[in-house]
Amino acid sequence: MEAMKLVKVVYEITKNLPIKEKYGLSSQMRRAVIFIPCNIAEGAARCGKRESMQFYKIARGSLSELDTQLELCKMLKLLALSDIILLTKHLEIVDSLLSGLIRSRKNRF
Repeated sequence: MEAMKLVKVVYEITKNLPIKEKYGLSSQMRRAVIFIPCNIAEGAARCGKRESMQFYKIARGSLSELDTQLELCKMLKLLALSDIILLTKHLEIVDSLLSGLIRSRKNRF
């Protein structure tokens, strides 16, 4: 659920990016964030540990990609500080939960 909230936050915040970023950072951020809950869901649907873990790791990679894109937005001063703080908070929550999920799956099998 938190990963889905992150999608909503990214979609709302990317509306604030300059129009010239519509096909740049905005598009990339939206693409990366969509993959997070989708890969978590696909991993949860898999029976084997190895298969599940692969999808969770892909979700983690997409989260890392989004974090990098946020850093670029900061560096280029494309977002308001309030948007950066909000997105960072949600990124940290999802990262923590996803890390816990991965640890749990490693220990369960």
